[in-house]
Amino acid sequence: MIKQAIIPLAGLGTRLLPLTSVFAKELLPISGKPGIEYILDECLAAGINEVIFIISKKKLMIKKYFHNDKFYKDIIKQKKDPRIINEYKKILKYKKMIKFVFQDKPRGTGDAVLKTKKFIKDEYFLMLLPDDLIIKRNCSKSMISVHKKFNSAVMASMKVNKKDVSRWGIYNIKKKIDNKNFIIHGVVEKPTIKQAPSNNAVIGRYILPKTIFDKLVKLKPSKGGEIHITDAIQSLINENCKFIGHNFSGKYLDCGTMKGYINSTLEITNK
Repeated sequence: MIKQAIIPLAGLGTRLLPLTSVFAKELLPISGKPGIEYILDECLAAGINEVIFIISKKKLMIKKYFHNDKFYKDIIKQKKDPRIINEYKKILKYKKMIKFVFQDKPRGTGDAVLKTKKFIKDEYFLMLLPDDLIIKRNCSKSMISVHKKFNSAVMASMKVNKKDVSRWGIYNIKKKIDNKNFIIHGVVEKPTIKQAPSNNAVIGRYILPKTIFDKLVKLKPSKGGEIHITDAIQSLINENCKFIGHNFSGKYLDCGTMKGYINSTLEITNK
């Protein structure tokens, strides 16, 4: 049973400057609600009961957001506003399930995952990337169902236009299972149209085996001086660890760029 999730949050969000010069991108409001709360709600609805946030000292405002009890208690004592009371109850619900670990040097997603090693209890865990919102259908929940059926690691996939493959990590498919699922042979990062082995793109939802920590410990920094989670995943695949790509049914929203952030706000507001 998958009950733990990790969320890397240490990135500085430079694609959302100037907003992120003073504000954590994950707390930016999307239709009146911080983006990170959509991710937490997805986790809750998927049966997750513990979430590990990987932050840096520059992102301490995220921790403060969930630990600002005195502020809420003082306001509620003065105003007794039902809306504020409900918001505080919601924050308390999130707070009970969140742990924090720190990644103070930007050494990549693989390094961020490694910081959670001592907290992961079960054989598999969920990882969500906060820039990728998936609405209308719970992607994590459907991936957990796939994991239960095949007892394997699972990564989210979305079909993209062939002309756009160079923007994404693209799956090299070993074998198709059914219309929504396939066995992954590998991932090609940002291939040309001619190089692309498929038009199935990697999206920021992963069910990973605990054995990935053994690979991450041994990895040396590669491109950009970072430790990449995809290198550890490929190493496991090479040793016949099964990874399934899952074409999810929800709607994908990119919140990591200014254009995507604005479009996400409009999409959620008007849904």
